[in-house]
Amino acid sequence: MAGYLFGFMALAAFVAAFLGAARGRSKRFAATEKTHSRPIYHGLNAAIWTGVPAFVFLLLWLLFQNSVIDMLVIGSYPGADSLSGSEKNLLISEIRQVAAGSVFREPTPEITAAVAHLKSLQALSSWAMLAVVAALVAVGAFLGIRAIQTRYPARHSVERSVTWFMMFSSLVAILTTAGIVLSLVYEALQFFARVPATEFLFGLRWEPQIAIRADQVAGQGAFGMIPVLFGTFAVSALAMAVAIPTGILSAIYLTEYANERFRAVVKPLLEILAGIPTIVYGFFAVLTVAPLVRSLGLSIGIDSAPNSALAAGGVMGIMLIPFISSLSDDAFAAVPRAIREGSFALGATKGETIRKVLLPAALPGIVGGVLLALSRAVGETMIVVMAAGLIAKMTLNPFESVTTVTVQIVTLLIGDSEFDNPKTLAAFALGLVLFIITLGLNLIALRTVRKYREKY
Repeated sequence: MAGYLFGFMALAAFVAAFLGAARGRSKRFAATEKTHSRPIYHGLNAAIWTGVPAFVFLLLWLLFQNSVIDMLVIGSYPGADSLSGSEKNLLISEIRQVAAGSVFREPTPEITAAVAHLKSLQALSSWAMLAVVAALVAVGAFLGIRAIQTRYPARHSVERSVTWFMMFSSLVAILTTAGIVLSLVYEALQFFARVPATEFLFGLRWEPQIAIRADQVAGQGAFGMIPVLFGTFAVSALAMAVAIPTGILSAIYLTEYANERFRAVVKPLLEILAGIPTIVYGFFAVLTVAPLVRSLGLSIGIDSAPNSALAAGGVMGIMLIPFISSLSDDAFAAVPRAIREGSFALGATKGETIRKVLLPAALPGIVGGVLLALSRAVGETMIVVMAAGLIAKMTLNPFESVTTVTVQIVTLLIGDSEFDNPKTLAAFALGLVLFIITLGLNLIALRTVRKYREKY
């Protein structure tokens, strides 16, 4: 029902906007010498009054509806007062599964009664939600259209609403970032309470396979992140070795040598690479590039693993080409043409102009693009999960398999996960390290661009 209510609110806001704008263009307003706001602002103001209060109420209702219903259902269940918090969660989960039709055994009479109570509360909640939303829409539309007067500052009202919306969006982004950081820090501190920080930061062995249940048999575990970090930077370095020269040279060619027709065709095709899902790159790396890399290594007498750093890094480099190419192209295009012509007037060739004039002038944009692409490479997941390998080792042989931070995070959180065990908590410690590295690279990129930016 929530989807239909959102559609109803959107339709009602559109109708209110149309009626408000029509009233703002009416003969009574047209005959007035001077009105405060244009008709479109009256329409937008009516639409805001119609849709926003109901939208906010509906979001809050949907946010707290299940919690309130669960509390009422558990409160009426016989003997619920003696249950612990986890037992209540299991009970309400069973009740909801039976209500949804997922019945694996014959439910008890108490469960059947609770299911009936749950369904009645859900039906009552749906009808109450429908009635309140409809009332809010009707009242909002009435007030919004009624407020339309000759000197009513509708434009100011709309601008204030837009300002509040932008402030709310900024607040959501800030709180989301803060929540991510706090959750990572909290879980990482739980990990460091069990594993010394010095072992994690400076250890040379990564073997996190320890028992997470009493009936499992596993090793004692080792949580030195240096091999994992080494593999991450090894794959990223291989990716950048592919992406940097290809991206910069393609940008130079498209900006300085290609004609407009060729540029209009090739540049969009090049940027399509940025829109391909990373899972597709992962399949390409596993099914095509990895066998070719292994065959190449064996043909020259080098032991090669089925998954290798070279395969993952090469495909990741192809994925990063549009990042560097686009930003470099924009940096070259931003250099004034007068600088080029001045270089030519002094007798420089096109190659000399590119090397000694354009590259220094566009360097901040190029460096910023390279650092942003590097942070993207460090945080890449699907390609390295599928093509890099799972063994943490420190090797300079690109034909060997390595593991990365993102691979280990995915591996540690798959399967049985108990968040009071070092094996699972290690994923959050790795995530915190990855967050700090990526944040540092982004800050370096922004600082570089601001420091060396040329303004013409």
